[in-house]
Amino acid sequence: MVNLFLRAAGLAAAVTAAVGLAAAPASAAAFPALAWPFDAGQQVYSAGVHSDDGGTGVKNAVDFSPADGTARAALAGTVRLQHCAGGDWVTVDHPGGWRTGYYHLEGIQVTDGEHVEAGAVLGSTGNALPCGGSSTGAHVHFTLWTLPDAAAGDWDGVAFARISTTVAAALGEPIDGKTLGGWRLAEGAKQYSGTATHLADGTVVQLPGRFRAIP
Repeated sequence: MVNLFLRAAGLAAAVTAAVGLAAAPASAAAFPALAWPFDAGQQVYSAGVHSDDGGTGVKNAVDFSPADGTARAALAGTVRLQHCAGGDWVTVDHPGGWRTGYYHLEGIQVTDGEHVEAGAVLGSTGNALPCGGSSTGAHVHFTLWTLPDAAAGDWDGVAFARISTTVAAALGEPIDGKTLGGWRLAEGAKQYSGTATHLADGTVVQLPGRFRAIP
């Protein structure tokens, strides 16, 4: 309990510092070109763009249920497993201060500190709740983050309720306007809504919805 308390205190300090930096997200490099967090070309269901907790705050999350049930790294980077009493969840740190998150995975196939290339298998989409939260169907809860420093990314033992609110408010990077796998995602007026636009041909998919994620 003492270790968890100290770790939480350290995270709180890091998050507080990040909140105090009005231009903290600007410290990251230009947003990188990301792949889908699954194999392109297959059918996928997306519940739409939403905040990490699905309630309020920055909309830095989007859920995907690919047909093959496999979650993959959206960009090359270093795996940082976040450990909780209920198990682990996967984050990957990328050059320039970016982080991608992959919650609810089952059968995790990567280890902490491992370097992965874009497209590397991380695990299976699922309903795992290692740090809390909820899930109503197998998927990957994909999130974007900006880290001002390494300390801000140490989330071991931190409950999802805190990650998805306090931490997301300080470090969450909006999904809106970002491009994944050649598709530009846009948030809607409500939680779990928005569009996915295929840049190659202009096809627009309303979210939530199912579509073929062609390159």
